[in-house]
Amino acid sequence: MTDLKGKRILLGLSGGIAAYKAAELTRLLTQAGAEVQIVMTAAACRFITPVTMQALSGNPVHSDLWDASVPNNMAHIELSRGCDAIVVAPASADFLAKLAQGLCDDLLSTLCLARECPLLVAPAMNLQMWGNPATQRNMKQLREDGIAILGPASGDQACGEVGMGRMLEADEIFEEIEAFFQPKLLAGKRVLITAGPTFEPIDTVRGITNTSSGKMGYAVARAARDAGAVVTLVSGPTALAAPRGMERIDVSSAQEMYDAAMARVAKADVFIGVAAVADYRPKNAKPHKLKKGTGDMTLQLQPNPDILGTIAARRKAPFCVGFAAETENLDAYADAKRRRKKVPLLAANLAQHAFGADDNQLILFDDKGRHELARAPKLELARALVAHIAKLLPKK
Repeated sequence: MTDLKGKRILLGLSGGIAAYKAAELTRLLTQAGAEVQIVMTAAACRFITPVTMQALSGNPVHSDLWDASVPNNMAHIELSRGCDAIVVAPASADFLAKLAQGLCDDLLSTLCLARECPLLVAPAMNLQMWGNPATQRNMKQLREDGIAILGPASGDQACGEVGMGRMLEADEIFEEIEAFFQPKLLAGKRVLITAGPTFEPIDTVRGITNTSSGKMGYAVARAARDAGAVVTLVSGPTALAAPRGMERIDVSSAQEMYDAAMARVAKADVFIGVAAVADYRPKNAKPHKLKKGTGDMTLQLQPNPDILGTIAARRKAPFCVGFAAETENLDAYADAKRRRKKVPLLAANLAQHAFGADDNQLILFDDKGRHELARAPKLELARALVAHIAKLLPKK
């Protein structure tokens, strides 16, 4: 089950070349189980046809303020009733100006003014239009009015220029809509997370690492952000893109991860150590490539700093959550690790079933005992973990 299953979304399109992305957004929303109602402005119909949007949404597309097929002939009232949210993507500079000033001269703008549900907008325009003081005044007003702003991003634009104003991609808007509906269990909290593997150099081209993909750590970072937290993600080498709206610090070795975490932990309310940190590193890493010999080679190893243990032992430690990846005796080893490091919560999994996979199974250990989370996609597990953390946090 997805977070959007059963949600009723009214997707509005105003005029702009980015309207083509609304087709993919509609597909993503419907695949997630949402019911999507499309409303288009006359300008939007110049860029993409209502036939396309009707085929993708499975519902009639509306664009006429005077549509007699709508009950009571009041499309501006009826279409948004019972909706969980209105999303306007693309939202042109002209449409955003209307919203800021309360103007309503077509069906979509009138629906937005007469709504009883949240409104989210994804701006899309030329970089000069985005940077214009009038647009920025309008954006400030919309934020003050409680309208959620999704983007924009910087990048290539249809006019041939490069800069801010490009509408977010469909999958990014979809993630933002999912995030919008998440309970803000960590609102106002600052969360520091480590994720991914570490790489301990042997020489300039070789090193010791592990098969962690970073997927679980990135899922936890997204879940914490979606729960309203301000997230800092310290990441080892991965091929993953960080979720939007958080600070990401890239590191390689365990020592670099330790230094980055220590530099930021004083401001954190919660620390979640998801990273698969190497326990040891070569004692004497070579500044050049080691040449192949004819016999055995011996590496002398020394222990890496204990990030979780050090943070948990601080005089004013944040709420600490550890992770344990084991290959056997999961319960015994994980609970022993939690007690040894003196952390209030530890999440454990079998490494052979988790590393690199898109799903996982977690067992949470805290002072009240063992809590098993059934196998599920990692984001779903991350949301359950965040909810468990929220329950354990000290109440002010």
